[in-house]
Amino acid sequence: MLAAMPPPAVSPADPSGAPPSRGRGDACPGALRLHRADDGALARVRVPGGLLTADRADTLGAAAQALGDGEVHLTSRGNVQLRGLRPDCGGELAGRLGAAGLLPSVRHERVRNVVASPLSGLDGRGVRDVGPWLLELDALLCADERAAGLSGRFLFVLDDGRGDVDALGGDVSLLALDGAWALLRIGTAGSVLRVPAAQAPRAALVAAGAFLERAPDTGVWRVSDLPGGGDGLLGPVAERLREAGVDVAAAGHRECPGRSDGPVPGIVTGAPSGTAALSAGLPLGRATAAQWRTLVETARHHGRGELRLTPWRGVVVPGVEEREAAGALDALAAAGLVVAPDSPWAGVGSCIGRPGCARSLADVRAEAAASVRAVGQLPVYWSGCERRCGHPRGTWVDVVAAPGGRHHVSVVRDGERGTHVPVADGPDGLAAAVAAARRAHG
Repeated sequence: MLAAMPPPAVSPADPSGAPPSRGRGDACPGALRLHRADDGALARVRVPGGLLTADRADTLGAAAQALGDGEVHLTSRGNVQLRGLRPDCGGELAGRLGAAGLLPSVRHERVRNVVASPLSGLDGRGVRDVGPWLLELDALLCADERAAGLSGRFLFVLDDGRGDVDALGGDVSLLALDGAWALLRIGTAGSVLRVPAAQAPRAALVAAGAFLERAPDTGVWRVSDLPGGGDGLLGPVAERLREAGVDVAAAGHRECPGRSDGPVPGIVTGAPSGTAALSAGLPLGRATAAQWRTLVETARHHGRGELRLTPWRGVVVPGVEEREAAGALDALAAAGLVVAPDSPWAGVGSCIGRPGCARSLADVRAEAAASVRAVGQLPVYWSGCERRCGHPRGTWVDVVAAPGGRHHVSVVRDGERGTHVPVADGPDGLAAAVAAARRAHG
């Protein structure tokens, strides 16, 4: 097993607005390539589709306690970050993850970025259960040497037809259709291809390969940074699929949804088996050792031994007997998790802020906790600096720390930021400004 090594320092964004260049190096952290942060080393463990067995979740929790700050941090792609790691723990961490089956391919561990509809097959709403797509695509990725050349930023999206993860704007997206078909989108452009559902994961890998062939000439890491986005890849991908005997056709336009908030906290019903799922949010996307242990034990003793991590920094526990669901949910609530849509914590997120990040101007996690009072429809995201790491997509209330102990509060709609309101430091003023933004624009 390779020892984890720190990547080169991350360069700030180019003020000219030029797209990211391959010449700068892909500095995304991984499980084997640690990132140096102010609170210690950071490891990002890819969890395709957010799918974790209870045993693997146990491994992550134990690693956080033994090697890091003791908490499990979720990312906006449903992956896990371990923070506050000792700088010399790379070999031990790799050994723990490898023994648990969390590193099926050393060369591909940073490119296994796959999000999937977290309630697929659980509530009867999706067109099809994308679980088989997830397993097949991950196996195809790990078996393809060329795919190891994708960046740690490249994102595959598997949407079961409800439009939730489709709104996240993947580089390659599969959307389930009624019948035996699926849509393949490359980038966020509206043009899509229709492919047989049985061949969908293979088609996604072909699309990623076409991007890789174009990327060295353009010097970019993601499809959205290509000239013309993904539209220029649709023709070559369709031709390659037809040559391979795949029935593919152009399917017009289908735009990405503007916003999706993910599973509502609480008990999720609708599964044909008579079981329910539990949906819980992690305050600010982090679980203490006790909270993580409660989630794992709930999955092991009340569910089917499985957790699904969501891109909205929540966790779904499938397979809970309906007669046990209320009691199990109460246990999650007692642990301090978000289990009701009317919780003031619902939809509230933040970057790591101080003291974990040197660029941050404030301890935004503490400020968010002190200011969480009003319930609103819009998500709220707190950022310690203008980079806004991990922010949501679509429409959300943007709270950014500014120099001089001030904050800027605005509403972002589909990438367009409204006029910001400067707010003086202090929980009362911040809470009032956030509540006003949620009421006015929710």
